[in-house]
Amino acid sequence: MIHLRPIAAILLRQYYLMRGSPARVLPVFAWAAIDIVLWGFITRYLNAITTSGPNFIPMLLGAVLFWDFFTRVMYGVTTTFLEDVWSRNFLNLFATPLTIFEYLTGLVLSSIATSAIGLMVMLILATAAFGLSFFGYGLMLIPYLLVLFLFGISLGILANALVLRYGPAAEWFVWPIPAFLSPFAAVFYPMSVLPHWMQVVSHLLPPAYVFESMRTILAGQAARPAMLLWAASLAILYILLTSWLFTRIHHRAIRTGLIARYTAETAT
Repeated sequence: MIHLRPIAAILLRQYYLMRGSPARVLPVFAWAAIDIVLWGFITRYLNAITTSGPNFIPMLLGAVLFWDFFTRVMYGVTTTFLEDVWSRNFLNLFATPLTIFEYLTGLVLSSIATSAIGLMVMLILATAAFGLSFFGYGLMLIPYLLVLFLFGISLGILANALVLRYGPAAEWFVWPIPAFLSPFAAVFYPMSVLPHWMQVVSHLLPPAYVFESMRTILAGQAARPAMLLWAASLAILYILLTSWLFTRIHHRAIRTGLIARYTAETAT
């Protein structure tokens, strides 16, 4: 049986942490704003030197915004978990009747809150400063964000499972994940330019379908809903698999006693 109070407690803890520390609030939107400003001027420059070419603002700046949204979602899940690791609070949480599902739900809801704030800042900045219009994407904007959100959640849970298994030192494997995946996700170019082996990996990544569909719409062609349906199906599958993996690793940590020795030096 799912209880809402433990989930609300996780959210409330994150609220108190952010309210008491501006340093935790700043990263929610600061890095995304920097990316929007940087790529906004790059796209403006490209439009200026290629007056007869495509409009780079919705193509490149839109891609940056979508990718930053995905990154914020993933980091929203991992940062909430790592807060418990850094404060040595993880064992205390599971000394209560809190279930794995309730804990993961709390992480996801925390990510929704932080990523929504970051998304609003990016939307306002990209629209006001660089004239990015989302009417060009039409109603497809909603499934784009949904697929990226679902995949971000799955990667966040996977990253948490790695840290839970190998200890806090493994957090350094977490932060580069979006950068490592970006070449395969074809954020700024079509999958067709990639070598065959990279295309195989790309077809397993839901964001690749989002960015392919986005470029198709901007090129004036009809959207392919089947492509996004497949991407959403993959993302949901990954959420189920990573949640199962996190649960298995958590049970193993309890069975072996690793969870009681969970310190900053644990990496075995």
